[in-house]
Amino acid sequence: MKQQLVSDRGDVPGWVLITLMTAGLVVVIWAFAAPALQGVFDQAMDRVVSF
Repeated sequence: MKQQLVSDRGDVPGWVLITLMTAGLVVVIWAFAAPALQGVFDQAMDRVVSF
């Protein structure tokens, strides 16, 4: 009788898909948030420099 090896790796294609979707969401959110974050950063730097 042959013993069948059971893989504990899980659903690798599923994890790859989740990783790619998460990376895509980060890119989309960053595209919308970047101008606002740049404005906040510029204001903070202006206040520090003028202090």
